Amino acid sequence: MSSVTPVAGSKRPAESDHRWLVLVIVAIAQLMVVLDSTVVNIALPSAQRALGFPNSDRQWVVTAYALAFGSLLLLGGRLGDIFSRKRVFVVGLVGFALASALGGAATSFGMLVAARTLQGAFGAILAPSALGTLVSTFRDPRERGRAFGVFGSVAVGGGAVGLILGGVLTQYLSWRWTLYVNLVFAAIAVAGALTFMRSNRPETRPQIDWVGTVLASTGLFAIVFGFSHAETAGWTSALTIGSLALGVVLVSAFAFAESRVAHPLLPLRVILDRARGGSYISVGLTGIALFGIFLFLTYYLQDVKGFSPVTSGLAFLPMIGCLLVSSNLSSIVLLPRVGPRALIATGMLVGAAGMAYLTQISVTSSYAASVLPALLLMGLGFGMVFSPAINTATAGVARRDSGVASALVNTMQQVGGSIGTAALSTVALTATASYLTAHHTGPLAAATAAVHGYRAALLVSAILLGVGALTAVLLLPSRARLEELRNMAAMAEAEPAFSGAPAAGAAAASDATVAGAGAADGAGAADGAARTDSVSAGDGGVSG
Repeated sequence: MSSVTPVAGSKRPAESDHRWLVLVIVAIAQLMVVLDSTVVNIALPSAQRALGFPNSDRQWVVTAYALAFGSLLLLGGRLGDIFSRKRVFVVGLVGFALASALGGAATSFGMLVAARTLQGAFGAILAPSALGTLVSTFRDPRERGRAFGVFGSVAVGGGAVGLILGGVLTQYLSWRWTLYVNLVFAAIAVAGALTFMRSNRPETRPQIDWVGTVLASTGLFAIVFGFSHAETAGWTSALTIGSLALGVVLVSAFAFAESRVAHPLLPLRVILDRARGGSYISVGLTGIALFGIFLFLTYYLQDVKGFSPVTSGLAFLPMIGCLLVSSNLSSIVLLPRVGPRALIATGMLVGAAGMAYLTQISVTSSYAASVLPALLLMGLGFGMVFSPAINTATAGVARRDSGVASALVNTMQQVGGSIGTAALSTVALTATASYLTAHHTGPLAAATAAVHGYRAALLVSAILLGVGALTAVLLLPSRARLEELRNMAAMAEAEPAFSGAPAAGAAAASDATVAGAGAADGAGAADGAARTDSVSAGDGGVSG
């Protein structure tokens, strides 16, 4: 599936002159996918009233999307490596748009959940091809830092933008337009992809690992379903325990199978590298905290404080501003200077401080004193995590694995988000019920109990981010170690190509070098780092 590596002095393809337009196209697609994880949150109270479903079912409108998205992402990432990434990208866009139209026209709860499931399935095709395109388009280290700064801003800030856009659309049009709006995004992105992206087909097309696909998809589905079912049935439910146990068994069987097949869905070399593994864990833990916060703060602001949908969305605007500044500053300026270990660990701690501050909210708390400072801290902290983590997770990966490595970033974010939404909702509901049992009287008992539940979930989120900071210190590389890892992978892949060896052999050498480089810790030369990104970033074209 590898294409021949260009020799030194070869002319860059003409399409790469449009690389910044390609970044815009990819950012629009990523915004649509991430935005849809939260844009429905702000519209959920209105949709619930319109379709008449109970509180116990409302989480499935969010979880159905995350279930399909998270469980199919690995397959979606591999499709981009096997087929033309441009074609996979366009198919994902069109399918996502049609599923959104179906959801906007929903006349029942079941129809809405089915549409959200289809959205998640096509999003799983779209998201990794978008990130894979970015990896293969930007080769210069400085340009790549800027590109990942933009992408990281969208990956995190898109969720908050979704809350604002959802509020505007819900209040002035209808909750249905939170889904219809995707038709506009998709039309712009499809037109741009057909115009500016280059179609690149692999010379050798390996078979799809269907056994791994079934094991991974059903395993992830069972785990997320188990957490979601616990919210309504409790942790002692037979179905909850059975789903979680089955998920663990299937994921374990998947890991065993991947070490023994010729063309694995997820080559274990991708995740066994400590730098990438630490990055994936960082993204997952932050996703757990972030998606739960969007859900709980939305209900706190609307149901407890009486904010309108638009005002609720605008309340997140300071977080978006801090996140945009922090994400770009971290990826462009700080990451090359301090490395991912210090940067991501610091971001986790800053985010945890914001979460901890938010645990003081009450029914009578003001937005300015109790919510705004926490949003500012979380925006700064999450911006320091996502962009550097995404950059580190995709740096130095072999060309033939770029799609699945990209898919894992989205998998961890979405699976983390869905688990976080379900598990933290369970924590909140349990705390709320316990509070009502002990304090069941008074005009504000229901509202006070709900806020008590939110505080419990926020405290758990803060603890998880603290664990994430410790994990980052233990697993993520220093700046010098990351440079050496990149340099060694670049030399292993570049030298055989320049001497006339097939690209497949170069990729194999790269994999062997990356696997063995994890224990080394040394400084890399600056020109070597530049050559690393140039070689490892991609497939020789704008769309790979």
